[in-house]
Amino acid sequence: MRAAFFDVNGTLTTARVWEGLMAYFKEHNLRRWTYLAYWAYNMPIYLLYKAGLISEESFRSPWAAKLAWFYRGYTVEQVNEISEWVATNYVKEHWREDVRQRLDEHEKTGDIVVLVSGGGLPMLQRLAQELNVEHYVGTEYEIRDGHFTGRTVGPACIGENKVSLTRVYLNMQGLPVDFQASYTYADSIADLDLLKVVGNPIATYPDEKLRSLADKHGWNIFPI
Repeated sequence: MRAAFFDVNGTLTTARVWEGLMAYFKEHNLRRWTYLAYWAYNMPIYLLYKAGLISEESFRSPWAAKLAWFYRGYTVEQVNEISEWVATNYVKEHWREDVRQRLDEHEKTGDIVVLVSGGGLPMLQRLAQELNVEHYVGTEYEIRDGHFTGRTVGPACIGENKVSLTRVYLNMQGLPVDFQASYTYADSIADLDLLKVVGNPIATYPDEKLRSLADKHGWNIFPI
């Protein structure tokens, strides 16, 4: 069984989905203190990354995990409403139509299409619906007594965790994917593990580091 794995931020979209989440809270004048706490926590990590003292994965992992703070105390229904707003008022304007076409082509040929993103599962579920994709792997947020706690369940779906969480998901779904025959579409060097695990890695709108690596290894680059 062959699969096509698609990163979301920067690959299927021209903008970052988390920016749409921030736009929601700004538009509705909510979570101002959470916003300040989020940046206060992540800015030192960002500066360490920019100084070359930590890896991109070490920077992106807490960035993704702490987005769970914004959902703290909300019900599943409320979080679904947020996801709906972001999908229809923000992400809608930022899809890469040529990459979406590639996704559709894989579905038409019978490949298993899987979205793999560092984003939270509630948002990813809504975006998967928009793309008519059944399978998605992301960062799981904890829910207790019907409310989000502001914590994650397990690691953020970043770096090597994208591969391990994807394998766990496929096994749970009973999908025996042939990784050597499969494809990965991703834009960032942070997606290197997911690109390396397949036989057909495709650097999609790659950042500078990924483009250099793709050229070195002879990987396909999209668009050409």
